[in-house]
Amino acid sequence: MKQRKAKSHSAEVRNSNSGELALAVPGKSPAKSRPVLERSSRPPMARMMRIHDMIKDGEHPNCTSLSVEFEVSGKTVMRDLDFMRDQLRLPIEYDPMQRGFAYTKPVSAFPRIAMSEGEIVALLVAQKSLDQYKGTVFEKPLKSAFEKMTANLEGEGLFSFQELDEAISFRSVGHAIQELKIFDVLSQAVLSHRVVEFDYQKLNSKTAERRRIEPYHLGCIENVWYLIGHDLVRDKKRTFALSRLSMPKLLKKSFKPAKEFSVSEMLASSFSAFETPKPSRVVIRLDPFAARLAAERVWHPSQRMKNLACGGAELTLEVGLAPDLENWILGWGMHAKVLEPATLCERIASIARSMALQYS
Repeated sequence: MKQRKAKSHSAEVRNSNSGELALAVPGKSPAKSRPVLERSSRPPMARMMRIHDMIKDGEHPNCTSLSVEFEVSGKTVMRDLDFMRDQLRLPIEYDPMQRGFAYTKPVSAFPRIAMSEGEIVALLVAQKSLDQYKGTVFEKPLKSAFEKMTANLEGEGLFSFQELDEAISFRSVGHAIQELKIFDVLSQAVLSHRVVEFDYQKLNSKTAERRRIEPYHLGCIENVWYLIGHDLVRDKKRTFALSRLSMPKLLKKSFKPAKEFSVSEMLASSFSAFETPKPSRVVIRLDPFAARLAAERVWHPSQRMKNLACGGAELTLEVGLAPDLENWILGWGMHAKVLEPATLCERIASIARSMALQYS
């Protein structure tokens, strides 16, 4: 509540021995040497709904009793009461005769948070997008935060999240297998700017190598998590797929993040996750079938589509030449043909011939 109102029904008393604050209500002795622990045993909305029930049932709770009930500080209780009165428009006043809070007029029910159909669907979409964080240290806190956000949304006249869940779904193919312990160590290393060691096996290697890295960034690209950092042995910036990483160890040595590092600049010319020194002009001819499908999505910020008289199209990209681009082109099969540059055209043709030999 506002300070001038708070003084009418409560005062702060400082314990001379501990220096802690306790709330004193007129007519009642202050709590003696009992620290108020901020343990957040309930989310704010759940606390406010409980306060509403207590007031409605005529229990006349006060700051001291609510602080003990919820195991939070008196200031937190005051913020809850402020929100209930000022934002939810509940007629709360302190009753000095009852030494607690009461409603000045009848309240039929705790007010629900009004949201439009579109806003509720948007929340569902956000909840579904949390799937990419499964198996990471972010999964539990994100799930908890979402539950707190939506704790008071369902009710009479509102859409059921279960109904929406049955009506809308998301499905991704090729989720990488994430190990929680590995992600935990790496995220700590990135956030605390500490050097980390781990074993890493490259795709073209039969054995793993021990790496020592100054970690700059953790990024999720197409459902795969990558660590970007400076390799201290090779003295170069490297990108590591977490699915090929094992035995991470957080070292005591710290480092200063490189000011010149920017993940957006690093991947500016990349088609997906591969860092390339400079972009190339890539032109791909698509037949009518592929042209219709390609036009439905943005594959890269640089893409330009030119419709052809035959019904097909020419797709132009300014991207680096890397395996992720090659794999994407090969995924179109006979529906796509590389026109430029010549080196990429020859590379795709060579891979296609090797594939054909496997079936001959």
